[in-house]
Amino acid sequence: MAIILETRHLILRHQILPDLEYLWALYQNPNITKYIPDAPKSRDEAREELEWHMHGHPKNPDFGLWATVLKESGEFIGRCGLLPSNIDGQDEVEVAYTIAEAHQGRGLGTEAAQAILQYGFDKLSLRRLISLIEPENLPSQKVAEKIGMRFEKEAHDTFGMFWIFSIEK
Repeated sequence: MAIILETRHLILRHQILPDLEYLWALYQNPNITKYIPDAPKSRDEAREELEWHMHGHPKNPDFGLWATVLKESGEFIGRCGLLPSNIDGQDEVEVAYTIAEAHQGRGLGTEAAQAILQYGFDKLSLRRLISLIEPENLPSQKVAEKIGMRFEKEAHDTFGMFWIFSIEK
């Protein structure tokens, strides 16, 4: 189990097979998945996603969705990380963050996103990072703004319309 990042309250690490039950529970919450248009719809799809990210993203092992656990208890509370994206023909890297509903409103999403942003800029020497956010997802917009991102533009894909928030180093 490789740890990628540690913050004051969190450990972000590669996902492992025992995380499946927690990941699937996260995806069974409609308050979470309403803002993730490509969220797994079955336990098998959740397992495929977990296996896809177990050793980092297949296109770049420094990226991926990482298990996000409370340092104090080891409890799995979400999945956050860096994802490669192609928006309007331009390669981008997304700061992605999803925290279980029971742990929202405590600043943990912001703590994770800030650490991921710093990791992307400082360790991976990325020059620009984005977040793809549904217009109705006000809490995620607030997280993006707290870590210094600003609304850039509206965009569309096969799932519909979303907003791009971005920051450059």
